[in-house]
Amino acid sequence: MNPDFTDLLRAFAAADVRFLVVGAYALSVHGRPRATGDLDVWIEPTSANAARVVSALTEFGAPVADITEADLASAGVTYQIGVPPGRIDILTELTGLTFSDAWPDRVRRRFGDIDVDFIGREAFIRNKRATGRTKDLADIEALEGAD
Repeated sequence: MNPDFTDLLRAFAAADVRFLVVGAYALSVHGRPRATGDLDVWIEPTSANAARVVSALTEFGAPVADITEADLASAGVTYQIGVPPGRIDILTELTGLTFSDAWPDRVRRRFGDIDVDFIGREAFIRNKRATGRTKDLADIEALEGAD
């Protein structure tokens, strides 16, 4: 994993941010690795969590002048840091499910000195199916083929 990704996840963990890693890194945790140009992190879009996110982003060294706690507590916001292959996408919404629906079935994995929560397999599939993009449907096929 890119060191910047690990540093951000460490900052989120230290600030008690409620988040789930989604996208290709989650696919890898579920047994089907694929190349990606970014880290997708889905945050719980609440005021309290948004305050923790801004604090963690500041600690991480991200440019936060253009993002507010109100933005991060609102659905449909994507905040991007960097450029591929080291880009980080922070998402407040995922197609096809809510954060509160996905949180109970998260999968926790240890990365170095931190525990990281990933979207669970069924929620991952539900999101990818709802999105319907060709690459998302291919992810589902690869994952279901691993059964």
